[in-house]
Amino acid sequence: MEDERRTHKLLLGKPDGTRPRGRPKIRWEDNITRDLKEVDYEGNWKTFVQERVIWCAYVLAAMNLRIP
Repeated sequence: MEDERRTHKLLLGKPDGTRPRGRPKIRWEDNITRDLKEVDYEGNWKTFVQERVIWCAYVLAAMNLRIP
């Protein structure tokens, strides 16, 4: 994906400016990393998503952990 595409900017975007004091907002990317750690995947998820079938299996596993 090219660096100038809007979807790329949203995926990896880091907001300009400063935030008020307090805990920083959690990015979408941070949630993905946390969820993959819960299903024992340690690695670069950005290359991992290219394998669609395996990626879907990990996403379903992470979703099943959230269901009581």
